[in-house]
Amino acid sequence: MWYDMHAHLDKLEVSPEQALLNARAVGVVKIVTIGTEPADHQVVLDLAKKYYPSVYCTLGVHPHEAALFTPEVKAFIDSHLPEKEVVAVGEIGLDYYYDHADRNVQKQAFREQLEMAAKHGLPVEIHTRDAEEDTLAILGEFKGKVKGIIHCFTGTRELAFGCIDLGFNISISGVVTFKNAQSLRDTVRDLPLDRIHVETDAPFLAPIPMRGKKNEPSYVVHTAQVVADLKGITLEQLATQTRQNAHTLFTKITP
Repeated sequence: MWYDMHAHLDKLEVSPEQALLNARAVGVVKIVTIGTEPADHQVVLDLAKKYYPSVYCTLGVHPHEAALFTPEVKAFIDSHLPEKEVVAVGEIGLDYYYDHADRNVQKQAFREQLEMAAKHGLPVEIHTRDAEEDTLAILGEFKGKVKGIIHCFTGTRELAFGCIDLGFNISISGVVTFKNAQSLRDTVRDLPLDRIHVETDAPFLAPIPMRGKKNEPSYVVHTAQVVADLKGITLEQLATQTRQNAHTLFTKITP
């Protein structure tokens, strides 16, 4: 049984109902659907409430949308974090590749959302791209106060182990299956088994052999196969370990 730790059920090519049927057919039994901006917060909440306990959600403002992290949006997130379906603050972080939002605005939104996670005792789901130094610095400010996952990890070995040292886990997407991702595979091979997760980031980044299609949670099994091979373990061992990792970190997810 698999958990897809990061997907966007509201943005798939198929309906959420069909995505869940497809997922269950291959053993994906739980999905975390992600809030990224004010416009989708109520949507992901409604999906999680409708399909709980197969679906959970996060609430947060993505770095691309950091300018939308207003006091009103902060209050909305804060008021819903105690609900049983909301398992983390996310997707939050820094993105200096696209720079869709001013970097100082991104950092301020990132810090304030980490503070909310600390207040509620929740993990975070972090997006970081071309911002490794600032990501590590800000996470370091919250060492011992906030844990979570670096979602869709594609960074350097230094970022991976720097985050692990700060108490964060690494979530691996379909990128690990790509031909040009050897350095990522080398990093994944060395990650501690009790600190990894698998995800799709659906509808983005469909893994080989599904490249060219819109990603969906059922495709996480292809990523899992590559990760299991890299770790030299069976799929069953990886499934058991990643479920355990999820329950250790995301304490609201039911067995």
